[in-house]
Amino acid sequence: MSQMASGFNLNRSLWITAVFDIDALPAHRPVLIAGATASGKSALALEIAEKSGGVVVNADALQVWSCWRLLSARPTQEDETRAAHLLYGHRKPGEDYSVGAWLREIGPLLAAFRRGAGPRPIIVGGTGLYLTALTEGLAEIPATPAEIRVQADARRQAEGHLGMFAELDPATAARVDPLNPMRVQRAWEVLQATGRGLADWQDDTPPPLLPLAEASALLLSPDRDTLAKRIDRRFAAMLDQGALDEVRAILPQWDAGALWAKAIGAPELVAHLRGEIDLPTATERAQAASRQYAKRQRTWFRARMGGWHNILRT
Repeated sequence: MSQMASGFNLNRSLWITAVFDIDALPAHRPVLIAGATASGKSALALEIAEKSGGVVVNADALQVWSCWRLLSARPTQEDETRAAHLLYGHRKPGEDYSVGAWLREIGPLLAAFRRGAGPRPIIVGGTGLYLTALTEGLAEIPATPAEIRVQADARRQAEGHLGMFAELDPATAARVDPLNPMRVQRAWEVLQATGRGLADWQDDTPPPLLPLAEASALLLSPDRDTLAKRIDRRFAAMLDQGALDEVRAILPQWDAGALWAKAIGAPELVAHLRGEIDLPTATERAQAASRQYAKRQRTWFRARMGGWHNILRT
């Protein structure tokens, strides 16, 4: 299985190395690699680590979960023997995790590198919020008390998230995505716990851990149609490699509203395993969901990552 997955990863990096000189990356700067799902980020990070040294550090909110290696397209076990990888699959379903938690984990890695006591971080992922928080800063919002989290979870599961959205302050409501239940819940929790809206906290932001000027920031931008074909092929490969078994293993604790359950394709495969749809339908829906996810990523990158080095493929 790892050979199949690794071979797929290697193939997707070939076009990048043809137009980008890895040796030109300054050794004294951390590397940032962003891009939509299936754009070849992980393969490029691995190649940089092997050629120039460094540790590959995850910046993908789905790849932190231990239950998803295949569905989140985490690096394979073979990849992990070729170069050190950190912050992958280190959180169990049900644990709390956030962009703030990720920043607290990556901070010491950057500090060690700056002291000359650690390898160069090669930070790679498709979660735009993680990468912009790293390079632009993130408000230091206090942790949500357990009782408020329990209340919010209960409301979301019983009535949906729109009731909480209606209770947000106007500034926060104008910023948060009303179609994203977990973002709405987080904003509601912050308001209840602190008495301040999330937008107010965001406007009071400390300096970033890694200013963009201090990093080599790469944004992979494949052609839309090429990327769509790659997404479809990759999901088919995931099924061949055992993605359905991966979902079956987590089915007893499935919680559609949980952060870890947002793996693209997981809800569709859960529906299939519950007998609600057949596998071809689940596959088509999962591929469509992945393409839509890639579209949202590309929109974020265009809006927020104008200062990154754009690597194009037509």
